[in-house]
Amino acid sequence: MADHRFPELITKLPEADIPFSGVRGWISQAADHQMVFFDIEPIGEIAPHSHGEQWGVVIQGEMELTIDGQTRRYGPGDTYHIPAGAVHGANFLSHFQAIDFFADVDRYKPKAASGP
Repeated sequence: MADHRFPELITKLPEADIPFSGVRGWISQAADHQMVFFDIEPIGEIAPHSHGEQWGVVIQGEMELTIDGQTRRYGPGDTYHIPAGAVHGANFLSHFQAIDFFADVDRYKPKAASGP
């Protein structure tokens, strides 16, 4: 399997403050939306939650995504759409990378800059 680690072009973006061990993301911020480049270890389940509309595309790995009680497995090249307010959760089965578009402009905050 090819290694799809994100290039420095992406990892130089602000890193998202994500409260889960094994999950990293880099934010591309716009005035009316946010995009996050996710890199996720096989951490297992993320509890059900909801927020604004989200669309994503899988780059590498597999996950099971449950949206409003319906579960489907997603792999490289698959896209998913989560309507605003839909309760959803995920199970990360392997090293996983995706690019997600969030309608919420402030879905993730950047990590605080660490000083010298």
